Amino acid sequence: MVELPRNPDLPALLRPGIALVTSTPSDSHTWNLVFLQLVLEEAGFAVRNLGACTPIPLVLDACRGLRPDLLVVSSVNGHGHTEGAELIASVRRESDVPAVIGGMLTTGRMDQEKVVASLTRLGYEAVFTGDSALPDFGLFLDSPAVRGVADAR
Repeated sequence: MVELPRNPDLPALLRPGIALVTSTPSDSHTWNLVFLQLVLEEAGFAVRNLGACTPIPLVLDACRGLRPDLLVVSSVNGHGHTEGAELIASVRRESDVPAVIGGMLTTGRMDQEKVVASLTRLGYEAVFTGDSALPDFGLFLDSPAVRGVADAR
């Protein structure tokens, strides 16, 4: 794994934003994580990709060590709603890192609006689902607040 240390001697405007990409503990898919890493790198972020089946304690350790500017959680197996809720609850006990989640968050035909509202209420800044997930994530990355982090180099 490539180390992405923060250099406190560099002015904030010269440091790239750091994004932490992860899945949920039971999600063994990797293609989505690699794709998100490429999207984030193209948007100007330095990326640490924790890979598939990421235990929550590993995500917490990475948040403590890297102090990322953005936590990106992806789920393909449909358990993102429940495991993403557990993850953000753990993260929020220790950190206010901006966090987003997206992908296939349920295994059934749950009301997506309720899923989005629930995950947002728990602490995610944005939830990306359905056919518009990727375009909406792109718009999120282009928003002024996020752009300022990624362009700070």
